Amino acid sequence: METNVLLINLVLVVASSLLHPGVCSPSCSFPAIFNFGDSNSDTGGLSAAFGQAPFPNGQTFFHSPSGRFSDGRLIIDFIAEELGLPYLNAFLDSMGSNFSHGANFATAGSTVRPPNTTISQGGASPISLDVQLVQFSDFLTRSQLIRNQGGVFKQLLPRKEYFSEALYTFDMGQNDLTAGLKLNMTTEQIKAYIPEVVDQFSNAIRKVYSKGGRRFWIHNTAPLGCLPYVLDRFPVPASEMDIHGCAIARNEIARFYNSELKRRVIGLRKEFSKATFTYVDVYSIKLTLITQAKKLGFRYPLIACCGYGGKYNFSNNIRCGAKVMVKGKEVVLAKSCNDVSFRVSWDGIHFTETANKWIFQQINSGAFSDPPLPVKFACTTR
Repeated sequence: METNVLLINLVLVVASSLLHPGVCSPSCSFPAIFNFGDSNSDTGGLSAAFGQAPFPNGQTFFHSPSGRFSDGRLIIDFIAEELGLPYLNAFLDSMGSNFSHGANFATAGSTVRPPNTTISQGGASPISLDVQLVQFSDFLTRSQLIRNQGGVFKQLLPRKEYFSEALYTFDMGQNDLTAGLKLNMTTEQIKAYIPEVVDQFSNAIRKVYSKGGRRFWIHNTAPLGCLPYVLDRFPVPASEMDIHGCAIARNEIARFYNSELKRRVIGLRKEFSKATFTYVDVYSIKLTLITQAKKLGFRYPLIACCGYGGKYNFSNNIRCGAKVMVKGKEVVLAKSCNDVSFRVSWDGIHFTETANKWIFQQINSGAFSDPPLPVKFACTTR
């Protein structure tokens, strides 16, 4: 697998340099990252609020639960590594957190639009994007007041200038789309409310800009129709599946969302000429990984590594790490597979660390971004 991955990465890096010769210029200096998102980039927000994501989450890299819904690192972790920064602590996590180089406002289950149901009712996280923005605004103000007290506070909170120099990352929207599936909406009905979702997304970016943010890194959403979670919970007839086993209409929803999001990003570039906006086509990268998994050295792209039962090793009621009582003892029912380093899907919704690393390598080539730049050059204007 390693040889194939290295070869593909080499080709992409060469292509990127041809597309944008400016990558030879000095890289940007990002002293901090501020992230907004859902479970794809949550490093502990939901766990801090509602209880830790159970083992075997975290088993590969952190060797214990780390607030991440994966066996190891997420894409946001690899972005931090690439920029030479510490992994982001969740804003909601008060246990041993260091915010000197940024904060993560993402929580699993978060939506762009405020949810209509509570998390206990099977709905989305209450920490929607508007709440994350309130948290960011509060953090910006209070971090400076507290930092001025000196001592340990000065070491654990970011400098004032970091807020204008930081990279602002966004990875959100997936839960807004699956919300429509939960309500048995048709493809057209879901597509009808997507413009409102991306309007609220772009308004959130405007608010961050008004607070001093100038460097934006925006991910689009994944191919929903290829996620074991979607395939199991919202099944479609075989006639509506593609040759790879993905649900055609579900991917159509994701592509429509992505096209609308990209259109808004183009508009924001014109609106804020002093800011930089990088739109990252994560959809194409993840679709390539899933549909060409075998060629890339991966296995069973539509089957969860950590799960229980069914065609996709996924059960919504018995998710990764779920336990049962057997003769008075807790027994893990939804266990990790033995070949996790070769698997694409971790728990049916999220990706394994190996997959996340491969995805980041393609992202960082710049070949899937507009403009086509690696993350270190995301301050470059065009």
